[in-house]
Amino acid sequence: MSSILITSTPVVGHITPLLPVASTLIEAGHRVRILTGSRYRDAVERSGAAFLPLPPEADFDDREIDTAFPGRVGLTGPAAIRYDMTAIFLAPMPAQAAAVEAAIAEEPVDVILSEPLFAGLAPLLGEARAERPAILVLGTIPLGLSSRDTAPFGLGIPPLPGPIGRLRNAALTAVTQKGIFGPVQKEAERLHRQITGRPFPGFFLDWPSSADAVVQFSVPGFEYPRSDLATEVAFIGPVSRGGAVTAKLPAWWKDLDGGRPVVHVSQGTVANNDFEELLLPTIRGLADRDVLVVAATGGRDTEWIEAQLPENARVAEFIPYEALFDKVDVFVTNGGYGGVHYALAHGVPMVVAGVTEDKAEVSARIVWTGTGVSLKTNTPSAEKVAAAVDRVLADPSYRTAAARLGAEIAASPGVAGILPIIERHASPVRAG
Repeated sequence: MSSILITSTPVVGHITPLLPVASTLIEAGHRVRILTGSRYRDAVERSGAAFLPLPPEADFDDREIDTAFPGRVGLTGPAAIRYDMTAIFLAPMPAQAAAVEAAIAEEPVDVILSEPLFAGLAPLLGEARAERPAILVLGTIPLGLSSRDTAPFGLGIPPLPGPIGRLRNAALTAVTQKGIFGPVQKEAERLHRQITGRPFPGFFLDWPSSADAVVQFSVPGFEYPRSDLATEVAFIGPVSRGGAVTAKLPAWWKDLDGGRPVVHVSQGTVANNDFEELLLPTIRGLADRDVLVVAATGGRDTEWIEAQLPENARVAEFIPYEALFDKVDVFVTNGGYGGVHYALAHGVPMVVAGVTEDKAEVSARIVWTGTGVSLKTNTPSAEKVAAAVDRVLADPSYRTAAARLGAEIAASPGVAGILPIIERHASPVRAG
């Protein structure tokens, strides 16, 4: 048995994929504690893991992100990215690092598992391996390790092969790291030196490259090839595959079998404060099409939407994906990593509208793999959504590409694939 610590920023898309990992590890006999935000205590304890709260300086309610970080309101483009990276992910580094040290002092740890934006582990990676637990980064977002074969993470630019591509990538990397992210890097340097007395080891977004391994919740077919990785990268596929349908189905469920193509639209459970961004444009744009639109609000009230639904649309707060996606022909999404992989696992092609956070990288990979169309905006018009859905329905190559990745996902080990990696890296003095 190993003692395992899981760390995560208090953001639903970061912590949620880690919970089935915790349950699987516990079932295999490991001791698991999860260090994250206070609002996730119940979810952590339901997984079977012990809950450790982040200090107040590192905790916030991601449902009210603009309230927690008012300085981000109104920012767009590079300014918005710099603010979020500095305030949301870098500023908590000292408090996160202190909480990790406290957890280790309270109980010896063999392995630490973390999502890639928990910067509080970067200082620990500067210690010799014999003096610290193994640290594995869990890929809950697209792989962001820097490479001569890829453009810098966050730009949403797909690979360009050959020498010209590498020259392009080198130029973009210099501009990004020294220009766009220059002030953020300086803050990372300051905080890291404050904690350790040492400068930050490399570019701040690249700290996972110093980890003992990266376990990516995807398959190689959905990720850009890199010929120069110095870090072990293991692809285990998405950790959420569905299962038996346990949730109550909506009263209109039988309408899905009416013969019309089914288009599902969702803005996820976080970026769903304004349904004018994607959900409502999709409903309006497809109102005159011979399709059935199924919308999920991610827990938001549906009554006011139901009052304005056209005949060919249905809505619910939550819809069990394990039952829905076998019936879906096109998924319209803002590019959440988990939802996109759920669609791919079922061979469903997509229309994606996401250019912020990691969604620009997800969108670029959808286009690169031929599994869907990108609208290249967070706020597409109804007409653009409809045209993109028409295109995906009319061209079978998108479904063929999605089915190819679906087969690759089906052949991947899923969450159980992390067990041998844990056993290989666990500290010998603690491994059972």
